[in-house]
Amino acid sequence: MPNIVISDTSCLILFHKIDHLEILLRVYQNVITTPQIASEFNETLPSWIKIVSVKDQKYLDFLSTQVDLGEASAIALAKELDNPLVILDELKGRKLAKQLGLKITGSLGIIHKAKELGVIEAIKPILDKITETNFRISDKILAELLLLNNES
Repeated sequence: MPNIVISDTSCLILFHKIDHLEILLRVYQNVITTPQIASEFNETLPSWIKIVSVKDQKYLDFLSTQVDLGEASAIALAKELDNPLVILDELKGRKLAKQLGLKITGSLGIIHKAKELGVIEAIKPILDKITETNFRISDKILAELLLLNNES
């Protein structure tokens, strides 16, 4: 389990929309984000999510030419920390983070991990809530995730 988990905006927005932000805390006790992501989230963050600024602003500026500012800040911060896990949902950000050797997961990976750890009993009710939002997820991925978790 990573010591530090950095959340991007999409995960915060999704878990807030489905009223399950606490899953992040229950799966990963040490969750941080950046001021840029907090600003994009545009809601009050719970006190257990710490806001940490990127030290190398030039690196952040460079990354923001490749991905959006929130993703760039999460990736830049991850490069400054020791072995963090970065939560990214957007494909472009995930590809860049992988190229830079970072460990990543996404919102759906967190839901899977929550079930694995016994934080939640079933993923299907949560996936049902997600499908009612504007979060894009293919039917194939939904089916694979349900199968992986022995649900249908």
